[in-house]
Amino acid sequence: MATLSLRNIKKVYDNKVTAVDDFNLEIADNEFVVFVGPSGCGKSTTLRMVAGLEDISDGDLYIDDVRMNDVAPKDRDIAMVFQNYALYPHMTVFQNMAFALKLRKTPKPEIERAVHAAAEILEITEYLNRKPKALSGGQRQRVAIGRAIVREPKVMLMDEPLSNLDAKLRNEMRAEIIKLRQRINTTFIYVTHDQTEAMTLGDRIVIMKDGLIQQIGTPQEVFDHPSNLFVAGFIGTPHMNIFDAELKKENGQYSVVVDGVEFPCSPEMQAKYEAKGLAPQKVHLGIRPEHLNLSDSSEHAIPAEVVVSEMMGSSIHVHADANGKDVVLVIQTVDLPEKYRTGYRLGEKVHFTFDTNLMHLFSVETGENLI
Repeated sequence: MATLSLRNIKKVYDNKVTAVDDFNLEIADNEFVVFVGPSGCGKSTTLRMVAGLEDISDGDLYIDDVRMNDVAPKDRDIAMVFQNYALYPHMTVFQNMAFALKLRKTPKPEIERAVHAAAEILEITEYLNRKPKALSGGQRQRVAIGRAIVREPKVMLMDEPLSNLDAKLRNEMRAEIIKLRQRINTTFIYVTHDQTEAMTLGDRIVIMKDGLIQQIGTPQEVFDHPSNLFVAGFIGTPHMNIFDAELKKENGQYSVVVDGVEFPCSPEMQAKYEAKGLAPQKVHLGIRPEHLNLSDSSEHAIPAEVVVSEMMGSSIHVHADANGKDVVLVIQTVDLPEKYRTGYRLGEKVHFTFDTNLMHLFSVETGENLI
């Protein structure tokens, strides 16, 4: 177990490209932190700097309050699990898992104990005498994880370990990693571009874009309170709907106007906007698909036309055209009238509304959340 401190970390390559800039993060002992963002955002580069596989251009890295910038990777007491498994094909599963301990000249009985204990945790004991080529992708990834945990590292680094697996296996391995985390006392840093993995695995998630941290928080915090338009669009499936809107204030009361329809803000939102001293302005209004509601009335509702209706079983994802904008609504099927249980017809006219408590307002100039 270990604490980590990344202070003003920066990575600039020889071609003057800045991959990571001003990265600041404190990771608690035994915490599971996920770096998430699109390809090229700097998350894997940051992980490799923690591992010592990339030099730090500027800033300081501390593990258990010891500065690690110039410490060799082998002396940092970390273990890393890669996307492509990186197993030795000529070795058995047992030999792969034992290899690092043999290099340490660990006594043979201790190697036996550690390997069998890890294999039991990962449910791969029956494969110990097999070669990697005789294993499925999910089994190989378990071996790669097992090889890391037998070392009992202070910090476990995982670089998109599930991206080579199919959807069913990814779901199974996510559950296995959650169970593993509960059974071993290690600090985890996990890198992924998959926001579902980030939301289900992390105690906290670090959302990155273009080498910069956009937001740090628990999965629920970043879902409920995205700091900017990028986070709002990245976190959540389907993505948040973003409308061009106007925040108005008349007689001391706030309201928002979307597509010519005015929605009075709730007392709770009135108080938040007053506390922030928000001036009337053009805004981007964000509302999640599951927070949009179909309305039987056209009053205080936005008209739209159904373009696509996707039956998902427990819900229907309705794509509608609202004044030229594609809007997605997630509608639970349990309370739907029978005629809509199989979806909505192409071209059907609908109206939708929303609870203003669940909306998010973003600055047109900066993209930042106004509250």
